[in-house]
Amino acid sequence: MGADGQPAAGRGFRGPYATGQARRQAIVDEATVVFARTGFHGGSLREIAKRVGVTPSGLLHHFADKEELFAEVLHQRDEAVRAAAGDPAEHTLIEQAKRVVAHNQTSRGLTSLYAIVSAEATDAEHPSHDDFAARYRARADEAVEILRRGQEAGEVRDDIDPALAARLISAVMDGIQLQWLLDESVDMVPLFDEFVRRYLHPASPAQG
Repeated sequence: MGADGQPAAGRGFRGPYATGQARRQAIVDEATVVFARTGFHGGSLREIAKRVGVTPSGLLHHFADKEELFAEVLHQRDEAVRAAAGDPAEHTLIEQAKRVVAHNQTSRGLTSLYAIVSAEATDAEHPSHDDFAARYRARADEAVEILRRGQEAGEVRDDIDPALAARLISAVMDGIQLQWLLDESVDMVPLFDEFVRRYLHPASPAQG
């Protein structure tokens, strides 16, 4: 026991632990760059390790395999998008979607990663196939209920099918992201705003 009342071993743990966490995050950051460029199958642990400045075996000290590392990359991407969307209690589905589109336009690496991997995951043998299918189903199921409530509140057109609209919102977001990744002169924000205004919002009296 040290003079500060803490176990001596405990006092010395902070430095190595912090260093290990920093190294782990550096691996995730570089993996994001590699996977965003070449996808899951094309991204190699050897290249990621080289970018971080560790050996492949040193990288595997932090992550058991490429699948585990990839899962952490996706997890951190999801957390960033969730933070950008904001609290569902404070923002409508449409407002959340707008915030995510604006966020994605400021984070090309993560947006590219999602576009590449979601396309790769259409292969039933891809490690994230089931996860991505479940993501889209869950997102659509949540959106259906929110859209129905929006219709009841007069915030969403009452002549659209919430089940179809829920899938269409994701399709539009994915589509404009792909166009932006191919051509950065494409501005995703006004494109999505146009979709929302023309398809989701009720017509104004002047338009009726």
